[in-house]
Amino acid sequence: MSVETPRAKILVVDDEPDLEVLVVQKFRRQIRDGLVHFLFAQDGHEALALVAEHADIDMIVSDINMPRMDGLTLLAKLQEADDKPSTIIVSAYGDMANIRTAMNRGAFDFLTKPIDFADLETTIERTLRHVAALRESRRRQVLAERAHASLSRYFSPNLAERLASDPSGLELGGVRREVASLFTDIAGFTSLVESVDPARLADILNDYLSAMTDIVFLHEGTVAKIVGDAIHVLFGAPGDQPDHGARAVACALALDETAEAFRVRWRARGIEVGETRIGVHAGPAIVGNFGGNRFFDYTAYGDTINTAARLEGANKYLGTRICVSAQVVLRTDRFRGRPVGDLVLRGKQEALRAFEPLTVAAYDELTLSRYQEAFAKLEAGDAAAMPAFAALVGTRPDDTLAGFHLRRLLNGASGTQLQVI
Repeated sequence: MSVETPRAKILVVDDEPDLEVLVVQKFRRQIRDGLVHFLFAQDGHEALALVAEHADIDMIVSDINMPRMDGLTLLAKLQEADDKPSTIIVSAYGDMANIRTAMNRGAFDFLTKPIDFADLETTIERTLRHVAALRESRRRQVLAERAHASLSRYFSPNLAERLASDPSGLELGGVRREVASLFTDIAGFTSLVESVDPARLADILNDYLSAMTDIVFLHEGTVAKIVGDAIHVLFGAPGDQPDHGARAVACALALDETAEAFRVRWRARGIEVGETRIGVHAGPAIVGNFGGNRFFDYTAYGDTINTAARLEGANKYLGTRICVSAQVVLRTDRFRGRPVGDLVLRGKQEALRAFEPLTVAAYDELTLSRYQEAFAKLEAGDAAAMPAFAALVGTRPDDTLAGFHLRRLLNGASGTQLQVI
């Protein structure tokens, strides 16, 4: 008998006085080697007491005809437990009706009397393999459920489910990946915190974060971190997303729409919430679980991440709500938007071309074309750039970016390079 589970515990329930001696004699080598341990009961009552005392019983071998509580009644009682033990029923060869009843009630297998001990050994071995497979399946299910509950805080539901079933991609340590990094932040949130009571603030923040993370998950992004009102999102990690740039841009536009609707909703309740500013950059980053054995913190590090955060902050200087890098645009098929300028971000020496993604509903094709012509004049140092931007502001007074460039030109600045403080 090659029992794979170390020290399998088997309960034998039978009122025959010689059976215990025969079983111990038959399995003496396995008992000596610590592969199997037998418990014995004379009837169903004794068996239930032993089951209550020994929660680690792997299987039960039970006769049907016994005093006080027979095997069929015992089987019914065992089936009431959450962790139903696998049971082999033993009965006389001619008692097939009771054996059939036992199988219908959940018995795993049956043996006939007089017991053939070679058959008993084979049946026990097969049953223990079944028990081991069941327990491994349950263990994996419990681990998957726990992992899914944790992962659902960070990942879209379908990705969380995939990672829960195969969490190897979330082992401790980092890997270098090509990602798109997206940061969001609410303008003036600190002032809002100081002006409303804690209960109302909790309502506002929970409403906001719920709506925003729903959008992230809809685009299959990964929430790497939430700090107060700020959200950091990754695309392209932990799973490969060849279109991570396009996903990030689409997500940014959807987040912007959601955040603006959120502001309108709370303004109607008498609460003025600032604009949500969004920055997106793409490139290599080190991503992984850096939280240690006791804390799950799936996050990312590197210049790509820092640059995305700087682009989010650049919106305040530019008057925009979304600012994405040229590296993101290059990774996005059919990108629709307009150039912002060549930004020299804080802590950087080289300029980075940035863009503002736009929807057709927010910025029609004719207006976009006029902006692009004005920007081309600005880039070429053409004096006609000033009246071109002035014309744009005249037709679109709410165009903060066109207004930004017009003010620069009126103050004597030129070109597209912008030093972002």
